[in-house]
Amino acid sequence: MSISSWNYPTAMVVGEGALGNLPDACQKAGMRRPLLVTDPGITALPMTKQVMTLCQQSGFEATLFSDIQGNPTGQNVEDGNRAFIAGNHDGVIAFGGGSALDCAKAIALSAQQSRSLWDFEDVGDNWMLANEERIAPVVAIPTTAGTGSEVGRASVITNEQEKRKIIIFHPAMVPQQVILDPTLTVGLPAHITAATGMDALSHNLEGLCSPFYHPMAEGIAIEGIRLVKNFLPIAVENGADIEARTQMLVASSMGATAFQKGLGAMHAIAHSLGALYNSHHGLLNAILMPYVLNANREQIEEKMTRLARYLDLDIQESGTDTVLNWVLALRKSVGIPHTLAEIGLSDEDAELVGSMALHDPSAGGNPISFTATQYSQLFSDAVNGNGV
Repeated sequence: MSISSWNYPTAMVVGEGALGNLPDACQKAGMRRPLLVTDPGITALPMTKQVMTLCQQSGFEATLFSDIQGNPTGQNVEDGNRAFIAGNHDGVIAFGGGSALDCAKAIALSAQQSRSLWDFEDVGDNWMLANEERIAPVVAIPTTAGTGSEVGRASVITNEQEKRKIIIFHPAMVPQQVILDPTLTVGLPAHITAATGMDALSHNLEGLCSPFYHPMAEGIAIEGIRLVKNFLPIAVENGADIEARTQMLVASSMGATAFQKGLGAMHAIAHSLGALYNSHHGLLNAILMPYVLNANREQIEEKMTRLARYLDLDIQESGTDTVLNWVLALRKSVGIPHTLAEIGLSDEDAELVGSMALHDPSAGGNPISFTATQYSQLFSDAVNGNGV
């Protein structure tokens, strides 16, 4: 596949070898001293050295920050802010999985502000409290195909004191340039490919199911789901398949674009569990997915029938059953556990999880307004394998 350039929702360069566009992207963003923010697990890999070499050869004075947890915390952002200021940096290269991208965008937003990061929680018009002129530009390069954070205007950061995942939002947080290079994802293990790919599916599915009116997002979601259907099994089976890797990166970006329309109960529960137990976000969404689809069935039947037709599935008793059975088969084929118990979770904190999920911002986009008790039951069902 040749390298392509898009401009929705931001400037994007897509294709094998697209990483070579990094120096030009930094220059266009006005960077001379970028802070490279990445996952600790890839700092020693050749791809990170390649990024640093590209910067050095182009005359950029880049330094690296990688003190980031799998679910990034406020402390991680504070540490990154200190690194940004100490290095007199003028921009951020967000390089890695969703954790690195979220943390990088939060650093770019908050490093030069006079307010706390938490002041920019996505509630009301809090984003207007930020001094937009002091938000650093970001160039984003994902190395996993899952969160789609590279095209998002928000970051999900864990407040360790409150044990709560908080969505930090500002329209200017969206990176100025996105580079999707499938060669950077070739080395991902199959189980990470599966979990992150199912995360991309969850974004597209919840964006489609959200009751809010946004036809453009709905169109993107339905095509993103088709890409996951066609290419996730291939990417898991053969990680070196460049077309599959490319299409999954695209599906991931599409999911994060589509969920401008809203998310739902998958994310409301997953955010809560991630804050409490530091579990992998994509894997949580993957396990929760069929339980949430089943719980929402009375409000999503028309959309699921339309989706089943678009995916060329044999429609069974209902569109929801058809899509649900496809999801169950897809999960099994890529090695996703069927229950939360299989990843070590119990339902002893079901009441707490239900309360947290109810108050998570993602709950507002669910097709049905579940109560805290219903969220608790949904969580327990996913722990014990009830209902699907």
